Amino acid sequence: MPRHLLTSTPPNSDPRRGGPAGDDANGVDTAAAPNQRSKGPVRGRGALLVLFAILLVAWVGVAGVGGPYFGKISEVATNDRSSFLPESAESTRAQEIIDRFSDDDYVPAIVVLENTDGLTDDDSVALGDVAKELDDGLLAADASPVIPSDDGDALQLILPVSSDTTADDVEKIRDVIANTFPTANAADATPDESGNVATPATVADVYVTGPAGFAADLTEAFAGIDGILLLVALIAVFVILVIVYRSPLLPVIVLFTSVAALSASIFIIWHLADAGILLINGQVQGILFILVVGATTDYSLLVVARFRDALLTERDRVRAGLAAFKGVLEPIAASGGTVIAGLLVLLLTDLASTRALGPVAAIGILVAMLAALTFLPAALMIIGRAVFWPFLPRVQNAATAKAKKGLWSRIAAGIAKRPRMIWIGLVVVLALPLLALPQFKASGVAQSDFVLGESEARDGQDVLAEHFPGGSGSPTQIVVAKDQLEDAAKAVGSLGGVESMTVVANDSPSGTVAIDDDGTLQAPRGRGGPEGAGAPPATPPAPTEVDGQVLLEATLSDAADSLAAEDTVTSIRDAVHEVDAKALVGGETAVDLDTNTTAEADRALAIPLILLVITVILVLLLRSLLAPLLLVVLTVLSFGTALGVSALVFNHIIGFPGADPSVPLYAFVFLVALGIDYNIFLMSRVREESLRFGTRKGVLSGLVATGGVITSAGIVLAATFAALAVIPVMFLFQLAFIVTFGVLLDAILVRSLVVPALVHDIGRTVWWPWKKRIPLD
Repeated sequence: MPRHLLTSTPPNSDPRRGGPAGDDANGVDTAAAPNQRSKGPVRGRGALLVLFAILLVAWVGVAGVGGPYFGKISEVATNDRSSFLPESAESTRAQEIIDRFSDDDYVPAIVVLENTDGLTDDDSVALGDVAKELDDGLLAADASPVIPSDDGDALQLILPVSSDTTADDVEKIRDVIANTFPTANAADATPDESGNVATPATVADVYVTGPAGFAADLTEAFAGIDGILLLVALIAVFVILVIVYRSPLLPVIVLFTSVAALSASIFIIWHLADAGILLINGQVQGILFILVVGATTDYSLLVVARFRDALLTERDRVRAGLAAFKGVLEPIAASGGTVIAGLLVLLLTDLASTRALGPVAAIGILVAMLAALTFLPAALMIIGRAVFWPFLPRVQNAATAKAKKGLWSRIAAGIAKRPRMIWIGLVVVLALPLLALPQFKASGVAQSDFVLGESEARDGQDVLAEHFPGGSGSPTQIVVAKDQLEDAAKAVGSLGGVESMTVVANDSPSGTVAIDDDGTLQAPRGRGGPEGAGAPPATPPAPTEVDGQVLLEATLSDAADSLAAEDTVTSIRDAVHEVDAKALVGGETAVDLDTNTTAEADRALAIPLILLVITVILVLLLRSLLAPLLLVVLTVLSFGTALGVSALVFNHIIGFPGADPSVPLYAFVFLVALGIDYNIFLMSRVREESLRFGTRKGVLSGLVATGGVITSAGIVLAATFAALAVIPVMFLFQLAFIVTFGVLLDAILVRSLVVPALVHDIGRTVWWPWKKRIPLD
């Protein structure tokens, strides 16, 4: 059990203003209290200072080596949802067979042109010219013909682009379209060598949408993740540290500690991802940045607070630094180890992006601990009291230090007067938002809602759905036995939400042949004898067969990325499995459905296991069964409160359509696993004080000692997670709000008021069943 827990004496408590010359040449306070006994300089301080200097140089080297990887981490991240599904997912198994029907590996970019004044010949010609221009080396397969809508107001063109260069290819397509149709995006039109922009053949609104368009928009949204996100987070932390310490130097040192830890983490994770050991996406990348900065700063706050308190009783800066290191080593190791243990539970999940978050975040926490326990203490011991300039901590006599009164002393006194009223009243307040929990919709959202703000793909999808079947260009693909094709087509065609069907036929000019709801193949248009000539009807091309299976494709009425389309795919699976038990249903919509289903299963598995792991660790650390159970219950309560408030904000203020199923799991991981730090720091100190003075006096003393540090750490962590909101991605915005609100709620209200009041009310029994060593109150 951690026995040494830093205190949280406010940085401005009894300061003596002065310059950096607070220590003499040996690092001894020259303005110590006259009656304070000095132990003198520590033995071997010269060798220690050399060691500290080596540590500083080593971490500067680490930052220099890892720094360039800030801009490279995006190279090993992917946002392709299908790559994160387990091999057992039906869409994954279907795709393995689908790939054998064609050698092409592409993603469809759907170009939709809308002319509400009515289509003209120029519209069709211009769009066809776009296809011809792009067909020279850019497209992964032949473009589709230009397809007019039934209402005569829109055209559709499907452009297959490589899955490896989707975002870049879509950008090139949009550049060509901007030059051809300036009203689509005049600002992006590229002038020729003479500086002139091409005169358009027609005036219409043109959009690039479909899976490739959405992938490009998402990539663009994540573009600021290694720039603006980190900058906002560091600025927020710097401002908070300046307010807390009122020192220009100390915040810089703490921030460098965080940046060095992040550099090392990125360096390690980049090589693991590049080797194929980890599969990360933009969300994990952004969380890594925020997590390492927040955790390192939190641990640094504890180190700095302990160092400052040691300087109030030790004249020698090295002796004070060693005392501070000894005081924070066990608590930081215990709390960090607990967080890592909780994070590694995610290795048991099936969704690769969630599974990768476990080791990625664990590496970040481990490096954060190392930086806070090596670089920062070394820097503090070399610089000494001057790091706190202009408010230098001076050695005080014991009577003066004991007489200090502050905010946390007054809070503790208030808790001692009415503990039961405080914890019951606050628990009731915390429980009220639980009524809104059913409103938290986390069953998935359409891909078109991923990106916040402007999205050309979303606008194009709206136009596409207005004039064409919503699933155009992204059919649901059904692998079925050849002799079951007719029955499967009948089963699928009878379902609502299915607009039309085709079957892959490589001998057909279009590569597919239409199939009716009754399972009858239709001859391609333009084949067969002239009407009245008595010529026999054309014979439809035979479906392409691979190992006795054919590929049936169903175009859905709803947008392929919508929840309504996912419901239709569920119905299709039920229908075709009755016809052919070995049939497999894949495609973009099926991938979304399987991703959401897998994420929901991961959530149901991981949350109870994380709670179990944390409870066991708390039992071992606190040597009690009752105290850990109470802490876990309060943690779950505060998490539920955060979710309930978030549901009200998301639904009734912002108007979000829902949330990804992984949002509650990610929020739980960071609210609970990181919040356990505050539990350990508070309750470990409470137990230490309880062994000396009894539980009721011990909890008040522990609150006074740790309240300031825990609150400051909570504010820093909340500020860093709030920075995630600058990335225009719904998942990250929702996670930022839940975690920011939850951390503030936990650090300021639960850990500072509810837990101390509850422990004070219960008394010595809180340490049941191992309470014999605790004195009676």
